[in-house]
Amino acid sequence: MASSTKSPLSIVLVVLIVLVSVLGCSSSKAPSLKACMFDAIYQVGDSISDTGNLILQNPNTPFSHLPYGETFFNKSTGRCSNGLLMIDYFALDAGLPLVNPYLNKDALTRHGVNFAVAGSTALSSEALSQKKISSLVTNSSLDQQLDWMFSHFNSICYDQIDCIEKLKNALFLVGEIGGNDYNYALLQGKTNQEVKDMVSEVVQTIKNAVERVISYGATRVVVPGNFPIGCLPIYLTRFQTNDTIAYDELHCLKDLNDLAIYHNDQIKQVIEVLKKENPHTVIVYGDYYNALLWILRRAFILGFDKTSLQKSCCGIGGEYNFDLMKTCGVSGVSVCSNPDDRVSWDGVHLTQKAYKFMADWLIHDILPQLHCIV
Repeated sequence: MASSTKSPLSIVLVVLIVLVSVLGCSSSKAPSLKACMFDAIYQVGDSISDTGNLILQNPNTPFSHLPYGETFFNKSTGRCSNGLLMIDYFALDAGLPLVNPYLNKDALTRHGVNFAVAGSTALSSEALSQKKISSLVTNSSLDQQLDWMFSHFNSICYDQIDCIEKLKNALFLVGEIGGNDYNYALLQGKTNQEVKDMVSEVVQTIKNAVERVISYGATRVVVPGNFPIGCLPIYLTRFQTNDTIAYDELHCLKDLNDLAIYHNDQIKQVIEVLKKENPHTVIVYGDYYNALLWILRRAFILGFDKTSLQKSCCGIGGEYNFDLMKTCGVSGVSVCSNPDDRVSWDGVHLTQKAYKFMADWLIHDILPQLHCIV
């Protein structure tokens, strides 16, 4: 007679099957942005949300060709991932088409426009230059994107009252933005303290941006914070150290995550001020920081390869499969066989699968705060 004692492997499999079934059951009842009945989405930001503006500005960027976009589109669309981004999952969850880039003048704009540009900064290139920081990818800073937004609304609205009517059921995403201000500063040799000294100016610029979109007629605005940047391969490579005290339990660089927390805390404070100043506008914090930490802490359960958790899928060399001088999209840089195993796509940006989990976490978090009928 066979023994009834279960092996450790069989127990693990049973647990996983139960977890999958629980997750599957819960997903069918998951909160959805459809409850808000949004008819459009408008986005400003950087490479976390750009759906094609940068490659229309500069067709020579590595983002303009495969392997970017290989998983979902089988071609590059300018998205800095192997497939979809969080903005795409937001649109799909709201029952809307994917949001087209502003610079694609042939694209439909009835259900919103994406003004985000990969590599863009909150501060202008002139303001960064005064701090001896170069804007490395584009001069299309946040103010430029807001000017584009103003021009777009001027083209579709008869007057301000008409704009308010047209935008009353729209969702506005102001960011993530500001991350590149810090990225460029850190990669160009600024100290953590010098970068920390920039935060108040960056956050004030974001506050001004939110005030502008409210003046255009926005009634629901999400303002995302920064990622835990100390967990990204680009920084784990650039600031790699043998000092174990520099890392937290997830092997993320504590000082860099503290910088992101400092930025995010100021964003939250600004949101509270904006709420008081604009009582008829719903303004919500987008917690990108904890959304990504949630994934990293549950990587195995979510189906990621825990042994490659902080290695980029598309990259080359070193402990984190990342080389700042030979990045994804450059000749000779390889791509992992299964991007769904990885959280990081290219050392800076995430894979489609990671963005999907982040979007799901964020929708669950922000929906009750949007005061839609659920």
